[in-house]
Amino acid sequence: MDLEELLEIQKTTQAQHQQKRKRVRCCTAAGCLSSGSQAVIDNLKTEVNNKNLTEQIEVTSVGCLRLCSQGPLIEIDPDDTLYQQVKPEQAAAIINSLNGQENSENLPQKTDLTHPFFAYQQPIVLENSGKIDPESIDDYISKGGYQSLRHVLLEMTPNDVTQEVIKSGLRGRGGGGYPTGVKWATVAKMPGQQKYVICNADEGDPGAFMDRAVLESDPHRVLEGMAIAAYAVGANHGYIYIRAEYPLAIKRLQKAIQQSKKYGLMGSQIFESLFDLKIDIRVGAGAFVCGEETALIASVEGKRGTPRPRPPYPAESGLWGYPTLINNVETYANIVPIIREGGDWYASIGTENSKGTKVFALTGNVENNGLIEVPMGTSIRKIVEEIGGGVPNQGTVKAVQTGGPSGGCIPAHLLDTPVEYDSLQKLGTIMGSGGMIVMDQDTSMVEIARFYMEFCQEESCGKCVPCRAGTVQLYNLLTKLIERRANQQDLDKLEALCQMVKDTSLCGLGMTAPNPVLSTLQYFREEYLTLLQST
Repeated sequence: MDLEELLEIQKTTQAQHQQKRKRVRCCTAAGCLSSGSQAVIDNLKTEVNNKNLTEQIEVTSVGCLRLCSQGPLIEIDPDDTLYQQVKPEQAAAIINSLNGQENSENLPQKTDLTHPFFAYQQPIVLENSGKIDPESIDDYISKGGYQSLRHVLLEMTPNDVTQEVIKSGLRGRGGGGYPTGVKWATVAKMPGQQKYVICNADEGDPGAFMDRAVLESDPHRVLEGMAIAAYAVGANHGYIYIRAEYPLAIKRLQKAIQQSKKYGLMGSQIFESLFDLKIDIRVGAGAFVCGEETALIASVEGKRGTPRPRPPYPAESGLWGYPTLINNVETYANIVPIIREGGDWYASIGTENSKGTKVFALTGNVENNGLIEVPMGTSIRKIVEEIGGGVPNQGTVKAVQTGGPSGGCIPAHLLDTPVEYDSLQKLGTIMGSGGMIVMDQDTSMVEIARFYMEFCQEESCGKCVPCRAGTVQLYNLLTKLIERRANQQDLDKLEALCQMVKDTSLCGLGMTAPNPVLSTLQYFREEYLTLLQST
């Protein structure tokens, strides 16, 4: 495919959409599908056909429309109308309203798009989410898709690409926050003809669904980002490692790969350059430890997913012993806009040490559950109380948990903390991949700590003793506390054991497993002491 063919597809697809007077975009992300959106879509299409309105109204499936707690969701373009909790029997009223026969009594409730939930977001990763059909490569191309890849292959050297990413200040969005461009440069300078790129889509944190939503909504964006990364580091083969619990994301990725091959955007001599790329999908069994990069590599190789000591790091010796670049879904999804708009543009967003935006899955005891994308540096209070709408029924926020089982619980008096890598680390938590769970005044923080410890205990691969045995003992001590059978000596033992597991475990799972316990001990110690006083 050359530039003229790409632009022709873009022009034709845009013209086809513009021919329709109205476009009804129906969310078909997994969350909306589980609440019945497919029946809504089917009824909408039936109404359009029965009323002979196919020339005026287009009903299309799109990805996540973000306000997940109010699904099924339908957006009307160009009216900027978002209907929430749509029922299949309301399809006729919606189509009639678009045909000038509005009966407001039968229409679903409209969502206020000026609400902070929408107004305070800055979509970069999610710029196409809810706007395009995720199963249509033409729709992706109509939004400028694959033009960044063409620009890179024909007008930039691999080093130029890496330097642009370094300039952007992008840090890995998988949890560690390592500078992305530096990691790319490390892999690029490694000798040898064979290198690999891997997309880590093994999203396993409880309450997290950021990567799943991106893959379900805009799979070509991730493929294009991976292709640019492969060119920059000198790789010609890539893998997407995704958990089996994401069947819709897997289906859409498979279709996207097939479409890109058909269009010549994957395979040999892409855009008539010397660059070749093959991308395969590897489906994981859902082991949380396989989010750790060396365990992930072992699983891709067909081995048991257990971590190994580092160094050597995957950048030096990764998949089958070859230099390997590993980034997560959101990291790759940032690459296309960085190339398109420039590294300086991206670096102008966010804070000094945390550039760009961050996608969060905002869940828990908060009014507006859903997917959000905000500039780095946005305060937790603004996210929870303004974007999220606060705790329902006039409740109060007790804590906000970030980083999943590897993170910690932030108390209400610290909600003005900005969301950035360094600030969260100072509080004893991490940003992680982007889960953010709100807890209200009735939440027991000791039980929360035990919940996460139970998760880590079950997900431990068992390779190292501190994690295998330590998490079990921590869980037992927390249970003893909750059952009011503990004394001060048990509490002292709990703290000492947390530090031992943190300092001596082999991989990140064990090293961070004590974080929820340590953070709740730091900020909610009175709850632990209350349980002791009852013995």
